[in-house]
Amino acid sequence: MSVSRKLWARTADGKPIYRYTITNASGASIVLSNFGAAIVAVNVPDKDGKLGDVVLGYGKAEYYDHDGPCFGKCPGRYANRIAKGRFTLDGKTFELPVNNGPNHLHGGPEGFQNQVWESRKKRGAVEFKYVAQDGEMGYPGKLAVVAHYAWSKDNVLTLTFTAKTDAPTVINLTNHAYFNLDCKGSVLRHTLKLNASEYLPTDDSLIPLGESEPVAKTPMDFLNPKLLGRDIRKDFPALNYGKGYDACWLIDGYMPGQLQQAAELKAARSGRVLKVFTTQPGVQVYTGNWLGGCPKGKRGRIYHDYDGVAIECQHYPDSPNRPEYPPVVLRPHKIYHEAIVFAFSTE
Repeated sequence: MSVSRKLWARTADGKPIYRYTITNASGASIVLSNFGAAIVAVNVPDKDGKLGDVVLGYGKAEYYDHDGPCFGKCPGRYANRIAKGRFTLDGKTFELPVNNGPNHLHGGPEGFQNQVWESRKKRGAVEFKYVAQDGEMGYPGKLAVVAHYAWSKDNVLTLTFTAKTDAPTVINLTNHAYFNLDCKGSVLRHTLKLNASEYLPTDDSLIPLGESEPVAKTPMDFLNPKLLGRDIRKDFPALNYGKGYDACWLIDGYMPGQLQQAAELKAARSGRVLKVFTTQPGVQVYTGNWLGGCPKGKRGRIYHDYDGVAIECQHYPDSPNRPEYPPVVLRPHKIYHEAIVFAFSTE
């Protein structure tokens, strides 16, 4: 496995932003950045063996700084939404910045996705480390996070998160890559299958109402493969609120620490297939409903709504305020450990 590092840019205060490229023997590669611990590119073959980049992103490093779509980056300390920017832990209430309607999103405006992480090559892989200070974005505890990316000879990208804290805190980490297996155009002709019989209905600010509901007989049903665009225009609360899919599904068979398949995405035109596995209980699927107007992409590409789909494996939104959801509290002397696996192939 070949791993190379190249200086890409520098921040306004002089911090270096690097691009790391991991290439396997077949020539397929991934490109990563220490800004936001981001996936910048994934170059994998189509059914004819032609390599193409299946991840949305920018040609310039500075465009990743505070970008609306959060292209390819790792948001934190808490990915997704926390209602009203407030939660209570061990009897103490913590106030967080409100940056998404009435709610807190992706750790706040200065979340992990907008930070320069420490970085290093490690045995054919790349590791990024970020240390969030106690009180940063309102969260308790000094938290040290490591994101470890490995690329296999079979075009499997494995992302492993580990974290430690010196005080009780909440944590929810994911990667926010947007995929387009055809490398261009809309993803609404992609086919998606989810290993999920239930989803979380939300209010109009995308905060869960409480209990999950069955997907059966709703547009949220992806138990059998279905075109992303088939039901996306239907009159249904979850679709109306977000102008498309932006919801959390509960992964069937979830057991803490055990890899489960969450999703399978296919593009008939290119023949590419992406299977996603995770140790986490939920998967947020977002069909890029608001991509229009974001910075220019690679090679000057202009992105439009629905040009990519994010498949974000994570804990449920607003879990710090929902004791009935799988726990997201991390305490000292415990280690947070979660994994997401993106396996690329063709058919």
